[in-house]
Amino acid sequence: MVNPMRGEVELVLDGRPHRARLTLGALAELETELDEAGLTGLARRLEEGRFSSRDILSVLVAGLRGAGWSGSTADLMSVQIEGGPLEAARAAARLLTLAFRGAA
Repeated sequence: MVNPMRGEVELVLDGRPHRARLTLGALAELETELDEAGLTGLARRLEEGRFSSRDILSVLVAGLRGAGWSGSTADLMSVQIEGGPLEAARAAARLLTLAFRGAA
Protein backbone atom coordinates (compact mmCIF):
# COMPACT_ATOMS: atom_id res chain seq x y z
CA MET A 1 0.00 0.00 0.00
CA VAL A 2 1.26 3.46 -0.88
CA ASN A 3 1.80 6.17 1.70
CA PRO A 4 0.61 9.61 0.53
CA MET A 5 2.38 11.18 3.53
CA ARG A 6 5.64 10.13 1.83
CA GLY A 7 4.40 11.45 -1.52
CA GLU A 8 3.72 7.97 -2.89
CA VAL A 9 1.25 7.15 -5.66
CA GLU A 10 0.32 3.71 -6.98
CA LEU A 11 0.56 2.96 -10.68
CA VAL A 12 -0.50 -0.44 -12.04
CA LEU A 13 1.67 -1.57 -14.96
CA ASP A 14 0.72 -4.74 -16.81
CA GLY A 15 -1.45 -5.73 -13.85
CA ARG A 16 1.31 -5.27 -11.26
CA PRO A 17 1.17 -2.43 -8.73
CA HIS A 18 4.18 -0.12 -8.52
CA ARG A 19 4.97 2.77 -6.20
CA ALA A 20 5.97 6.14 -7.58
CA ARG A 21 7.43 9.02 -5.61
CA LEU A 22 9.09 12.25 -6.67
CA THR A 23 12.22 12.41 -4.56
CA LEU A 24 14.56 15.38 -4.84
CA GLY A 25 16.70 13.36 -7.27
CA ALA A 26 13.64 12.45 -9.32
CA LEU A 27 12.60 16.12 -9.44
CA ALA A 28 16.09 17.11 -10.61
CA GLU A 29 15.86 14.47 -13.36
CA LEU A 30 12.44 15.80 -14.29
CA GLU A 31 13.67 19.40 -14.51
CA THR A 32 16.35 18.27 -16.97
CA GLU A 33 13.98 16.06 -18.97
CA LEU A 34 11.36 18.81 -19.29
CA ASP A 35 13.94 21.59 -19.73
CA GLU A 36 12.63 23.63 -16.80
CA ALA A 37 14.87 25.85 -14.69
CA GLY A 38 13.71 24.96 -11.21
CA LEU A 39 10.84 23.52 -9.25
CA THR A 40 8.71 26.64 -9.63
CA GLY A 41 8.87 26.22 -13.41
CA LEU A 42 7.53 22.68 -13.09
CA ALA A 43 4.72 23.81 -10.79
CA ARG A 44 3.82 26.73 -13.08
CA ARG A 45 3.78 24.43 -16.11
CA LEU A 46 1.25 22.17 -14.38
CA GLU A 47 -0.93 25.05 -13.16
CA GLU A 48 -1.00 26.59 -16.64
CA GLY A 49 -2.06 23.28 -18.20
CA ARG A 50 0.99 23.13 -20.48
CA PHE A 51 1.59 19.39 -19.98
CA SER A 52 1.78 17.05 -22.97
CA SER A 53 1.58 13.26 -23.04
CA ARG A 54 5.41 13.21 -23.22
CA ASP A 55 5.49 15.32 -20.05
CA ILE A 56 3.15 12.89 -18.30
CA LEU A 57 5.42 9.98 -19.24
CA SER A 58 8.43 11.92 -17.93
CA VAL A 59 6.72 12.58 -14.59
CA LEU A 60 5.71 8.94 -14.25
CA VAL A 61 9.18 7.64 -15.12
CA ALA A 62 10.80 10.04 -12.64
CA GLY A 63 8.29 9.03 -9.95
CA LEU A 64 8.74 5.32 -10.58
CA ARG A 65 12.53 5.74 -10.48
CA GLY A 66 12.21 7.76 -7.28
CA ALA A 67 10.57 4.71 -5.72
CA GLY A 68 13.24 2.30 -6.97
CA TRP A 69 12.06 1.26 -10.45
CA SER A 70 14.93 0.84 -12.90
CA GLY A 71 12.99 1.18 -16.16
CA SER A 72 13.10 3.82 -18.86
CA THR A 73 10.61 5.88 -20.82
CA ALA A 74 10.72 3.22 -23.55
CA ASP A 75 9.84 0.57 -20.94
CA LEU A 76 6.88 2.59 -19.71
CA MET A 77 5.67 3.13 -23.27
CA SER A 78 5.59 -0.63 -23.84
CA VAL A 79 3.39 -1.57 -20.86
CA GLN A 80 -0.33 -1.30 -20.23
CA ILE A 81 -1.12 1.34 -17.61
CA GLU A 82 -4.27 0.34 -15.78
CA GLY A 83 -6.87 3.04 -16.38
CA GLY A 84 -5.21 4.15 -19.60
CA PRO A 85 -4.04 7.65 -20.47
CA LEU A 86 -6.52 9.36 -18.15
CA GLU A 87 -5.27 7.43 -15.10
CA ALA A 88 -1.67 8.07 -16.17
CA ALA A 89 -2.41 11.82 -16.23
CA ARG A 90 -4.13 11.64 -12.83
CA ALA A 91 -1.19 9.76 -11.32
CA ALA A 92 1.27 12.32 -12.71
CA ALA A 93 -0.83 15.18 -11.31
CA ARG A 94 -1.04 13.46 -7.89
CA LEU A 95 2.73 12.96 -7.85
CA LEU A 96 3.35 16.63 -8.57
CA THR A 97 0.71 17.76 -6.09
CA LEU A 98 2.18 15.62 -3.32
CA ALA A 99 5.72 16.73 -4.15
CA PHE A 100 4.87 20.44 -4.04
CA ARG A 101 2.14 20.61 -1.42
CA GLY A 102 2.63 17.58 0.81
CA ALA A 103 -0.04 14.98 1.47
CA ALA A 104 -3.42 16.10 0.24
